[in-house]
Amino acid sequence: MDKIKLIIQKSKDFLKEAQIELKKVTWPTPKQTVTSTGVVIVVVIVISLFLGLVDYGLAKIIRLVLG
Repeated sequence: MDKIKLIIQKSKDFLKEAQIELKKVTWPTPKQTVTSTGVVIVVVIVISLFLGLVDYGLAKIIRLVLG
């Protein structure tokens, strides 16, 4: 029974400390969130296109070499 009380107390302490830390966080504005999301989407698309082209090129080279 003491073990259960100890676990419950540690859980409560953890949640209290987490709440305190979350109050210290500087949350982004909705505009910053939208801008950051847009940047991430554009970068992912650009890198995907680049890797797709590299993959296509290497596949063509391998087909030429191996016949």
